[in-house]
Formats: sequence, C-alpha cells, structure tokens
Amino acid sequence: MAVKSGSMMPIVSKVYCSPSEVVLVVRRRPNVANGGGFAVADSSQRVVFRVDGCGIIGKKEELMLRDGEGNPLLLIRRKDGIVEALSLTRQWKGYSYDFLGSHKLVFTLKEPNSCFSTRNPIRISMESKECSNYGYFEVRGDFPGRSCSIVNSRGDVIALIGVKKELQQVMASRDLYHVEIKTGIDQAFVFGVIAVLDYIYDGSTRC
Repeated sequence: MAVKSGSMMPIVSKVYCSPSEVVLVVRRRPNVANGGGFAVADSSQRVVFRVDGCGIIGKKEELMLRDGEGNPLLLIRRKDGIVEALSLTRQWKGYSYDFLGSHKLVFTLKEPNSCFSTRNPIRISMESKECSNYGYFEVRGDFPGRSCSIVNSRGDVIALIGVKKELQQVMASRDLYHVEIKTGIDQAFVFGVIAVLDYIYDGSTRC
C-alpha cells in the first residue's frame, strides 16, 4: 500500500525530509573533468548535496551522492539485469550507509532500453523493509529536456524537474535547472534518482 502524499517518507534518512516544500538548484560542478558530477544548492546558495561521477570516483557506472559536508549518503552502481523480451535490462542499485559505513540496498531503478526514448516511465522499486509500504515510484516526462516528474504509485507528484522561466532566456545548456520537492519527501532519494538519470542521458556524471 502506498503512503499518502504529504506524509513523511524517509528512504535514505528522515533528516532529508522537509516539513515544507523546497526548491533546490542543480548545477554542473565547474572546473572539474568530464564525469565530475553536479552540486545541489538551496535558496541561500548553500550546497546541500553533491554527486560525484565517474571522473571523480574513477569507476564507470558508479556514482556517489554526498551531503554538503562531503559525507557519503548513497553509493549507486549499474548492474546487468535479466533478459526481457530478448534484450538485456540493466538496473541501477542504490545503497545507503549506516553509522558503521556498511551498505544497505534501498532502491533499484530499471534503465530504459534506449536512452533516446522518454515515452515510457522509468520504474524505481523500494528494496528495504522499512520502505516496503511506499510502493514504487516512476519518472515520467523528458529528463534530457528538463521537463519531468517523479511520481509515487498513486500517481501523486513527489518531485518536479524543470527550468525556471527567468533562467530559460540565459541558459545555453542543460547545466542549470531546478528541482521542486514536495513536503515530507526524502530529498537524498530524489537526487539519487536524478544522479542515475544524469548518467543515463549522458550528463555531468558520465565520462
């Protein structure tokens, strides 16, 4: 059974669940080699998350979500999945860290068969017992065009990815966009999903 929209939904940690809606800005990390990843800032331009891509980690198909202080929150790896309809389905696995530094699988994202297709939703499954009642999530829309949403299994939007109108006139690339996250939603989880989308669609995390 899915949790109602608006209630607290910790996936990585309840620390990242805000009692109010938040808008955060994503920017490609400047002066970093290909695969350097991106940073996430709040309205005060304080960095609250950053994602290390393969150019920082040194491994392809592996990403790291950190908090603003640089502490690791999620290790995300691509795994070859099962053969479906005569094609290999790849999956991304997101692992959180406990206080001892051990990994715990929290979500699986099924990669689309073609990165050129944005018509079909991308499914994200919850893997931990604590999150089993959340159901599943889907990414719908056009991430490369910065016009998409993450919805829960009830169809409620939990996060919107887009470009503010005042930025559309000055943006010459996809390197700056905003993410609107609804009340109670785990922001670390949202940016873990965005990190994978960035890699799939040849963004700042990919070498």
